[in-house]
Amino acid sequence: MTSRRPRFLPALLALPLALSACAGAPEPEKKEAAGDGFPVEASSCGYTSTIEAPPERAVTMNQGATEVMLALGLQDRMAGTAYLDDSVPAKWKAAYDEVEVLSKEYPDHESLLAAEPDFVYGSYSSAFGDEAAGSQKELTGLGIGSFVSLFGCGENEPSADVSFDAVWDEIETVAEVFGVPERAEALEEDQEKALDALAQQAPGKGLDVFWFDSGDKAAFAGAGEGGPQLILDAVGATNVFADVKGGWADVSWERVVKSDPDLIVLADASWSSAQEKIALLEKDPVLKNLRAVKAKAYVVLPFSATTPGVRLADGAVDLGEQLAQRSR
Repeated sequence: MTSRRPRFLPALLALPLALSACAGAPEPEKKEAAGDGFPVEASSCGYTSTIEAPPERAVTMNQGATEVMLALGLQDRMAGTAYLDDSVPAKWKAAYDEVEVLSKEYPDHESLLAAEPDFVYGSYSSAFGDEAAGSQKELTGLGIGSFVSLFGCGENEPSADVSFDAVWDEIETVAEVFGVPERAEALEEDQEKALDALAQQAPGKGLDVFWFDSGDKAAFAGAGEGGPQLILDAVGATNVFADVKGGWADVSWERVVKSDPDLIVLADASWSSAQEKIALLEKDPVLKNLRAVKAKAYVVLPFSATTPGVRLADGAVDLGEQLAQRSR
């Protein structure tokens, strides 16, 4: 396995959870580290949270964050979860069912605190908005650690470039927070083996693919710098919008028609189902004449397996298997 730079550095000092505002207050005592490697610093999106000891009551604020925890076998350390985009895969469903669902979308600050969390992990910076968990700084003041995905920084801070290495960096980060780094290593090794096998098979070789995420006035398409591009690269297929910047982008239907793809990948989400997109394509007087639409050359992937996270490798394997079946 390739060795990569760790995302955590042992903290030199156990930072106090709160400092006295009084002038001349005595210097707070240093806390003892809670086991090997603690305290640690979790850094992303311009914020560093010092974790004094492995959390016991974590709350996850998005499906991506939830599934990283489940993949690491940490459901027993979760006090709650919130905000699914689609279904949790069968391999983690039993574990997910052990965790309390705090809210269909983001819980507000008061509801979050009622769960008595000691750590909050979100896939997007919006999880730490005023109408959700509250800022990471505010949580720190309450003695609650936090972490936002390396890919979900929002407009104020640059997100990490999307790559499988960066995905594994995030998983390593979370594993270090909970004191189980060996679980991240095992997960990474399994995913690397699966991707290596997929690269040898290259089931998408020679296929021009349009990745249709959502949209009707324009197509919100998988572009050249995100999860869809990584998945298409993994199967050896060509993204017809690889030259478009970003992970996803609006493209005109005229450009889709001009590309006339061999295959269309449809992201299936609760807010934009694959069937809704198929209906749009097949009813439109122009789009229904695309070669892929005429041939019903569709492949469906759950949205949560197409975004940067622990399921991205699964998404690539799933696409590869569907392409292999179509070629038989």
